[in-house]
Parts: sequence; C-alpha cells; structure tokens
Amino acid sequence: MKITKFPGLSFLLFAFAATSFHEGVHAEDPAAVLDFYGREVQAGASYLIDQEDIRVVTATINPICNSDVLLSTGNEGLPVTFSPVINSTDGVIREGTLITVSFDASTCKMAGVTPMWKIGFNSTAKGYIVTTGGVDRLNQFKITKFERDSSFYQLSYCPNSEPFCECPCVPVGANSDNYLAPNVSYADFRFKPDALIRAHKMENKMVSE
Repeated sequence: MKITKFPGLSFLLFAFAATSFHEGVHAEDPAAVLDFYGREVQAGASYLIDQEDIRVVTATINPICNSDVLLSTGNEGLPVTFSPVINSTDGVIREGTLITVSFDASTCKMAGVTPMWKIGFNSTAKGYIVTTGGVDRLNQFKITKFERDSSFYQLSYCPNSEPFCECPCVPVGANSDNYLAPNVSYADFRFKPDALIRAHKMENKMVSE
C-alpha cells in the first residue's frame, strides 16, 4: 500500500509545481513608462526630462565633473539614460522598478567621477541634493505615475539601496534654489527622446535658412 501511494503523491506535487510555474510565467509586468510621444521608454536611450515645457533638467557643469542636478529655465536640458537594476528581457523601463539615472554626456577624467546620479550633501544648496558620482547598484531611483496628473511621472530616490539603510523611497522635486532634491516637493516630469528633439531642431534650422 505504501508503494502505491507515492505515484499519486508525486503527481499532486508535479501538478502544484506546474500550476505555480504557469502563474509565474504569465504574471503581468508593471506598466511601461511612456515618453512624451506615448512610446515605451527604453533602457540606455537618451531622454530629456522636462516639466511642462517650463523647466528642464540639466547640470551645473558640462562636461560632467562633480556636477549637481537642477531644473533650469534658461538652459537647454542635458540628456539622461535610465538603466534597470535588474535587467529586463525587453529593455523597457517600467513603473516602480529600481533604476539608475546617468547624464548622457562627457565625463570628467577625475578618478571615481561618474555621470550617474546620487544624493549628496551640499552646504550651498542647504541640504541633500541630486548630484553626480554615483556607483552602479547603489544610488537607485524609480519612476511612478504623478499623483495629480497621470500624463506625467514622479521621480523618487530609494535610499534602501544604500548600505545599512532600509528606508522607503522619497519623491524628488526642486528646492528653493531649483536643485533637484529628495523629499522637498513634488515635481511632474515628462521624458522626451533626445534624438527626436535634435532632429526637430535641425529640421527647423534648415527651414529657417
């Protein structure tokens, strides 16, 4: 009797495992982050971040060398790239997943300086702000839908990626000096493909000439 029970038990275990695997395979991925034109934001592609065509995200220094990140009304935006912390099979940046953000620009040749965003203390800006010099796998952010308008997005910093810190993600906005900073205010962002923006500018220039 004991021998005849094992095939039945094995079948039940196999059926349970198969069902669980089937559900895992078909689990829905988080929604894709969409750019200004309604296309999926791709990892590694260059995007300009703006706030309702009023202010654009740029750097205090270009080429990037210990630069801070700010919202500017007078300068052209500096493009950024997004990289998922866990690589996806389709290369799409998705809402609520951990990413790193880097300026897509020439880097300073100083040792250890990168264009990757991180949070650092700045006495001039009176507190912690977004700056460059981040390290891969640390200094993580995420993108979610903006609470007040679903056509825009909110960028948040996730300090739980830092050593010895199990902390919730906090929204990134602009402080009184227009530096990007964590947990100061909400900011609604859009992402515009840098290549398309450059193409439009070139086309307009040729027409005007």
